[in-house]
Amino acid sequence: MNLKDISRYFTENFDIRYIIRGIIDGSLSSLGVIIGASGGDISLIITAGIGGGVANGISNILGALTAERAIVESVRISQEKVLLKEDGYLKSSLAYREALNRTTISGIWDGLSTTFGSIIPITPFFIFPKEVALIFAVGITTAILFVLGVFIGKISKENLVYSGFKMAVAGLLVALISFVIEHML
Repeated sequence: MNLKDISRYFTENFDIRYIIRGIIDGSLSSLGVIIGASGGDISLIITAGIGGGVANGISNILGALTAERAIVESVRISQEKVLLKEDGYLKSSLAYREALNRTTISGIWDGLSTTFGSIIPITPFFIFPKEVALIFAVGITTAILFVLGVFIGKISKENLVYSGFKMAVAGLLVALISFVIEHML
């Protein structure tokens, strides 16, 4: 299997936007949580980051499943009306079942990616003292966001460096806002 086959496999079987969105969401929200908890000891920072990441991941799974399913149902109902069929007629159709499967898989990938993304800013706290770990957390998160921005730029045919830079700035902005909030309270 070559790189082109792998790329085609992922394109056909996964909606990469949910993975990208999940990693961005998880890493940024976790970064905010750990900066907000940075006044406490390392165990508080780690548990707050993990707890926030897991909660955010579960929230994304539930949110995607319920919101996406509502859209699938709405489309099904409107198609049944156009076809002058009774309510529920299309529930046994292959297209409907595939839409539900795609919704489920996308929601799960979104949540798992969010949880994975939330681990990124936490990892330095397992290795370094709090002050150093905080700097690494911001740096690693910013670097990951830059790479994701480059990837997004490649998909959308934008300038890769500019696209990466925009994502990195978003990460730094979240860090700055979180530091301001943490020091105000």
